[in-house]
Amino acid sequence: MDTVSFPSMVSRGCGIDVHKKVVVATIDGSGLRKETREFNTFTSSLTALKEWLLANGVTHVAMESTGVYWKPVYKVLEPAGLIVWIVNARHIKYVPGHKTDKADSAWICKLLLAGLLKPSYIPAREQRELRDLTRYRTKLIQHVASEKNRTMRILEDCNIKLSSVLSDTMGVTATKLIDMICAGKSITMSDIDSVYHGKLSASKEDLYEACNGLVEEHHIYMLGIIRRDIAQTEQIIADLNERIKNMLSVYDNVLELLKKVPGLSTKTVEDLVAEIGLDMSAFPTEKHLASWAGMCPGNNESAGKKKADESLMGTNKSSL
Repeated sequence: MDTVSFPSMVSRGCGIDVHKKVVVATIDGSGLRKETREFNTFTSSLTALKEWLLANGVTHVAMESTGVYWKPVYKVLEPAGLIVWIVNARHIKYVPGHKTDKADSAWICKLLLAGLLKPSYIPAREQRELRDLTRYRTKLIQHVASEKNRTMRILEDCNIKLSSVLSDTMGVTATKLIDMICAGKSITMSDIDSVYHGKLSASKEDLYEACNGLVEEHHIYMLGIIRRDIAQTEQIIADLNERIKNMLSVYDNVLELLKKVPGLSTKTVEDLVAEIGLDMSAFPTEKHLASWAGMCPGNNESAGKKKADESLMGTNKSSL
């Protein structure tokens, strides 16, 4: 079978197949003998990989965005002046039945030299660190919401029907009543009087009936543990908020302008800056940004028929 050749767009390049314990690198290009080597993922081994690439005059490196395993490799190679491309794994699928680590790295190298790869958007270190903070904050906020839902399930389990009479089960009134229940107190009408206010839609009698259930020691223990977890998590969120605020303090003028957009809260603006940054040169047009964010479907047409292609809205970009 004849060998298919492509015009060379990169003079000297390296394709890397990244794994948890090893990376397999193949170099090729003008004046180079094609060679494949395997390196451990310890920092010393990755440094040896870097020195090998520099000694051979390699200028471009391409590798898949495999979990978080590409990040240490990127951190070692990128400061050395190498142009490191992180590419989507779907763009470099190898021929089925012939897949090995060496074949993968050689195939990535071949695509790189031919200019057939498109690098992913990798922001600067400061923005990557900001992303870590905002994404972790989002996870913790989701955790708090989950624990609040768990609190209501336990209250329903002991037939405390606060969710049936109060619109906000985490408001001041509900919180005070739950505090009393967690303290092992049986709710009386005087307790209802002490927390009741005119803005509540439920009557005092309805609120009293809702607070009289079948509360057992197990329920009190579970509620106490969950509420303690919520309090600790909210403190961590507050610490993250302060850290994020300090990191973005130099961009206060930009943040204030963004917050003038209807519907954008302080958290939304901080998340937006963390995800796409402030340098829009990475996105030539608004269409590129919408595509990168997964807000539009791709094209999948064959024989004149357009096939359904779901949006990338739910695609996890956490690895990048």
